[in-house]
Amino acid sequence: MIRIFKTMDGKIHQVEEASEGCWLALTDPTATEIFEVSNQFHIEVDDLRAPLDEEERSRIEVEDEYTLIIVDTPVLEERGEKDWYGTIPLSIIVTDEVIITVCLEDTSVLGRFMDGRVRNFYTYMKTRFILQILYKNASMFLHYLRIIDKKSEEVEEKLQAATRNEELIELLELEKSLVYFTTSLKSNEMVLERLLRVERIKQYPDDTDLLEDVIIENKQAIEMANVYSGILSSMTDAFASIVSNNLNIVMKFLATVTIVLSIPTMIFSAYGMNLDADGMPFAGNPGGFAIVIVLALLISLILAFIFSKKDLF
Repeated sequence: MIRIFKTMDGKIHQVEEASEGCWLALTDPTATEIFEVSNQFHIEVDDLRAPLDEEERSRIEVEDEYTLIIVDTPVLEERGEKDWYGTIPLSIIVTDEVIITVCLEDTSVLGRFMDGRVRNFYTYMKTRFILQILYKNASMFLHYLRIIDKKSEEVEEKLQAATRNEELIELLELEKSLVYFTTSLKSNEMVLERLLRVERIKQYPDDTDLLEDVIIENKQAIEMANVYSGILSSMTDAFASIVSNNLNIVMKFLATVTIVLSIPTMIFSAYGMNLDADGMPFAGNPGGFAIVIVLALLISLILAFIFSKKDLF
């Protein structure tokens, strides 16, 4: 899908035809759309296809007629009816006439620009547009990291009394998301460092502060991801032991109950054997049945009292 946007009268508008100073947003484009853009703006087909590969690395490439910037952007992934977090490549291609973004799916980062929710955003100010995308991208990483932290706290509360692996697996999924984020943020950091040295991307005085903000925001996201990853890793190990301990407590309780209930079973089994009645205690007593039941219950209660004193219940 190709959508074309252009700033007119200070506001972002979606237009039908591409012209100088506009923004082409390609979302999961077809082969036909890729070839059309390639022919129109003299861009290599492979460079347009690059961000459609989820494993594509972050980088900057300077060609004769355009500059290619690829960074990782955070996205929501639905697995097992739950929302998890991952990253996909997002490319920004800058030519003399237009700026082009290519991504495998709609992202919340670009969605803010399309909806006109970004202040001081103009499609014809290419350098600022690039920096604004990178800034919003780093901010979105921070936003998702805070959500992951809150989710980990919710899982922590569930794990206090958990005996199943479901909560532990949920914690492992969050840890995996943090690994993806850390790796992507470090790759993006290398792109930002290279961006400082690319002469074709003109850095106007007004954009210098914005570039510094982008670098600071990205470093903050890296530090936060590292901290959360360390906490989750330790928490996972600790709660794996807790789950195992909770299971041991349940097994101990069941074993104790089994021992207590085995006393009446042994007594009733003995009376149930085909033996001479004269050899069985209370066999000739009219109240023998009640006496045997009371005796079995009394022994079980005494055993249960002993086990409770030893904290086996």
